[in-house]
Amino acid sequence: MTEIQLEGASKRFQYEWIFKNLSLNLSQGQPLALIGSNGSGKSTLLKCISGSIPLSSGKISFKQKGKDIPESEWFRFLTIAAPYLELPEEFSLSELIDFHFKFKSPLNGISKSEILEIIYLEEHSNKMISQFSSGMKQRLKLGLALLSEVPIILLDEPTSNLDRKGIQWYQELIEKFAGNRILVVCSNEPREFEFCKQKINLEDYK
Repeated sequence: MTEIQLEGASKRFQYEWIFKNLSLNLSQGQPLALIGSNGSGKSTLLKCISGSIPLSSGKISFKQKGKDIPESEWFRFLTIAAPYLELPEEFSLSELIDFHFKFKSPLNGISKSEILEIIYLEEHSNKMISQFSSGMKQRLKLGLALLSEVPIILLDEPTSNLDRKGIQWYQELIEKFAGNRILVVCSNEPREFEFCKQKINLEDYK
């Protein structure tokens, strides 16, 4: 069982506090929505949870079966899909999937051909990522995040760049593959987080 604990988590940029004194326990099977207006700090908190930027004060800890996981090892336990994360455009789709799964294991041993089918990009396996539309890139990001064998999934604005069909696909992807994992969704769109059992409005932590 994997857990994430936030104790008095606070972050500021220069003299402005983005959020202050946020304490929270995240456990598997209890998806969390981080909500709040644009600029309220949702993405910043997600980056802190992922270990990509440090807190100003407070503490975030990852635990596996009650034992602390060193921060240098957090990346092994999580995947993240966000608009600000770029895909390497010099790869073809097939090459990028192979590259990703050098660092992560596919969920339930799923094959590359099955992944391509799930993200409905099987006709584009040899196309360069640089030639993908924004919607295709978003489906790829979400597919790699949810189809990796990790206990923690972090999603920021998951349906950005998706059309109506893509939004329905995202909702089905969550239902089929989110499973008993820690799932955090940053969003202002209820369609993206209606399945979340916990919700935190970051504007309450200014």
